[in-house]
Amino acid sequence: MEQYIEILDLFNPIFLEEMDTVKLLNRVDTKYIFPITSLASILVRMEPGYRILEVNNNRLSHYETLYFDTPDNSIYLTHHNGKLNRFKIRYRRYIECDLSFFEVKFKNNKRRTVKQRIKRKRISEEISGKSAELLTTFSPFTPVMLQPSLWVFFSRMTFVSKSLKERLTIDTDIHFKLGLNEKSYPGLAIAELKQERCGSCFWTNLMKERHFSSFTVSKYCLGVSSLIRGIKQNNFKEKLHQINKVNNYVK
Repeated sequence: MEQYIEILDLFNPIFLEEMDTVKLLNRVDTKYIFPITSLASILVRMEPGYRILEVNNNRLSHYETLYFDTPDNSIYLTHHNGKLNRFKIRYRRYIECDLSFFEVKFKNNKRRTVKQRIKRKRISEEISGKSAELLTTFSPFTPVMLQPSLWVFFSRMTFVSKSLKERLTIDTDIHFKLGLNEKSYPGLAIAELKQERCGSCFWTNLMKERHFSSFTVSKYCLGVSSLIRGIKQNNFKEKLHQINKVNNYVK
């Protein structure tokens, strides 16, 4: 068992029915990456400031996500080219509680993330019914414009601040699948701070203490650039280099 799993038991829990108070579907996101070998010591320092989400006695949740894109990967390329007012379209399943959602995620030109979602029975490779209604209402896309583009699997710890309206997620065991091609990043942890407005907090102070700077990273773009040979990625090369360096870090 990974050392950090045992440390999760030190946190006070928060339960699913309490999470409505910190949905933060309109928010500012700040991401960080660090080696999985640093996670245990970071969690120990976090414990005074956060509660951890517990679902069916599990504090480590497993997610599976299916992203959609156009045949020419325009959603990926919009992100790659640094444009704001960009979308991500996906189904996501929360395995422990067997909940699935169809989601339209939008980052506007003020760098705020706005997410619309609807509960679904399962992940589907088609966008139809109420999912199609959500898509056409909140994005410029229609179902016929999109196709399944990438599977993403990961484990997640979700934390809620004891003092602020703020959530923090830490993702590990990141794995991508596209057709017969697969790629894993077992040495990488991706943290995402979700706030109503960007500001200093327990987590940002901890990251400064550890000399970890914020790092813009999209799991979708990381997976696409890792698995689609020849796709445009020149703007991501430095980021990919840093991610691979962290993933291969040996303490």
